[in-house]
Amino acid sequence: QVQLVESGGGLVQAGGSLRLSCVASGARLSIDVMGWYRQAPGKQRELVATISSSGSTDYADSVKGRFTISRDNAKNTVNLQMNSLKPDDTAVYYCNVRQIFVWPGNYWGQGTQVTVSA
Repeated sequence: QVQLVESGGGLVQAGGSLRLSCVASGARLSIDVMGWYRQAPGKQRELVATISSSGSTDYADSVKGRFTISRDNAKNTVNLQMNSLKPDDTAVYYCNVRQIFVWPGNYWGQGTQVTVSA
C-alpha cells in the first residue's frame, strides 16, 4: 500500500541543524496528514510535528520555534527542518502518514536516528 522511506538523520553537535525527509510511495488516494514522531530510550513515542493536506501544522511545545515541518503534495514528501538542536532531541524519528476513511489509513517509516551531542 503505502511505503515510507526516511532520510537525513545523523550525528550533530548541539546548536546544529538537520533536515529529515520522508517519501511516501504507493498512495492511491490523497494523504490527509503527514508528520514526524520520535522516541527516545526509555520514553514513549511522542508527536514532534504534523501537517495536514491544507498546510495546517501542529508542533510539540519542546520543538516549537526550532523545527519546521513542510510537505510537497505533488511528490508525497514531508520534511522536518531541525535547527538549534539540543541533546534532548536525541531520538529515533519516525515518519507517519494518515489517510482518513481509508484502510488501514496509518503508516509508519522504519525510523531514522538523530543524535545530538553536547
